[in-house]
Amino acid sequence: MLTVKLPQIFQVHQVPRIFWEDGIMSGYRHPKSSALDCILSSFQMTNETINIWTHFLPTCCAHTFSTMSARARHVCYFCDYGALSLYSLGCAFAYGAYAMPERWVSGVLHRYFVPAAAFNSFVCTGLSCYSRFPELERPRLSKALRTAAFVYPFLYDNIPLFHRLLFCFGSDGACDEAVAGYCYHLVFALLTGFLFTSHLPERLAPGRFDYIGHSHQLFHVCAVLGTHFQLEAVLCDARSRRAWLRGRLPPPAGPGTFGTAGLALLGNAAIIGAFTAALPRAPGGSAGAAESRAPGAAGCVGRAQ
Repeated sequence: MLTVKLPQIFQVHQVPRIFWEDGIMSGYRHPKSSALDCILSSFQMTNETINIWTHFLPTCCAHTFSTMSARARHVCYFCDYGALSLYSLGCAFAYGAYAMPERWVSGVLHRYFVPAAAFNSFVCTGLSCYSRFPELERPRLSKALRTAAFVYPFLYDNIPLFHRLLFCFGSDGACDEAVAGYCYHLVFALLTGFLFTSHLPERLAPGRFDYIGHSHQLFHVCAVLGTHFQLEAVLCDARSRRAWLRGRLPPPAGPGTFGTAGLALLGNAAIIGAFTAALPRAPGGSAGAAESRAPGAAGCVGRAQ
């Protein structure tokens, strides 16, 4: 009979410091897991299981393979940051096409909204990737840089929504449903940011939320819910404003849209490649450097749960 042995899990002091999470005391996977171990670990209860599945379903696998080595952890999250940057660009495409306030349509901001968002994606990826370099020596700076990297494009993308919420989009009652959806989206976005920066509730009770209920899991759930309401609102705008927009704007040009997206993809891939190449020279960038800073790391295998 075929049996599968699931990977062992460890306490926080048994893994290198680069893998530590605030307030999470147990449930860590081996810091040099094989790819097979990473996949198998998604079917056992660890402190990453819910993170894996809430990320894995939309095909972003950073959490799944982040324990193969310290270097692999960095590279996985570099790719995750790039995906989030491209998501922010996708938001700009949708908002530029359907969500602009009436008075801004065909204006300067409308014309340059998407190109500026493409540039923002480079800033977001570059700054968030760089934030992993001082992670061990200056964790507060690392967190601040990473937070700023995602807050900045979020604020830019949502300028049209902020205007619509402030002025209720004039007297056009057909867009009330869309505005309500955007409100829900922004509420969940604020919750997402709060959970990302606060590390609550695990900071208040270390060890109590290692497997279920810690901030990163709640962060993922809020992000998914916020995206759901965002898509519903954009679809509502597309239905209610399509005829009005056709009379004022040329039809969307596929080559221009795909061209911008393609250039953004290549540019973000180049940024990720550059930071990946720089990892061996970064503090804590290699597995050996990270492990040398972790108390008890050398004996992590022997002291498995």
